[in-house]
Amino acid sequence: MGKDVIIACDFSTAGQTFEFLDRFKTEKPFVKIGMELYYAEGPAIIRAIRERGHKIFLDLKLCDIPNTVKKAMAVLRDLDVDMTNVHAFGTIDMMRAAIEGLTRPDGSRPMLIAVTQLTSTSEERMRDELLIERPLPEVVAKYALNAKNAGLDGVVCSPLESPVVHESLGSDFVTVTPGVRFADSQKGDQARVTTPQRARELGSDYIVVGRPITAAEDPVAAYQRCVREFVG
Repeated sequence: MGKDVIIACDFSTAGQTFEFLDRFKTEKPFVKIGMELYYAEGPAIIRAIRERGHKIFLDLKLCDIPNTVKKAMAVLRDLDVDMTNVHAFGTIDMMRAAIEGLTRPDGSRPMLIAVTQLTSTSEERMRDELLIERPLPEVVAKYALNAKNAGLDGVVCSPLESPVVHESLGSDFVTVTPGVRFADSQKGDQARVTTPQRARELGSDYIVVGRPITAAEDPVAAYQRCVREFVG
């Protein structure tokens, strides 16, 4: 599987998003559309970005009872995105229901991955606020195993956790890793971060990069730097 950089287009309007994407004259980067933009603009923003030739990761992190998630995925499956996700703590039954809803009549579907633990969550917060006593790598590994047993394609995790996921579940089980910053960037609200080069060394299949690219003085140059460091 080829590695790729996904740009987190965490903008609040379609206009801001297109203004950013217009900077890319030759590349068509893989983009992540999250809750803020999707809730503001609806399915139309997905169709418009797709028409521009971009691959899309629709990052809505669904988590509800299995039947509700299944019905929601049945709506999303016709948007022609390349990847979407659920929360792994929604249980194996919920993740199986998500696949059922996401699968089209012809048997095709977007890649489906599960969030293990948010990269803003530290082990201390997980223990003190979520009452999860197990070590964070162990929790991530268990959630990833649940996702694989449910039939998902991979997980969202920190680059720091990619090795344990691949070691236990195989190299074909995808790790999509946010929490990536350049060595000279600020961490922001991320707790578990690495550089693009380190993410590559740790085995990440995709990295999701937001502010180091979108807030850069020259976003195209920042994206190209990220590709060089991660893809090589």
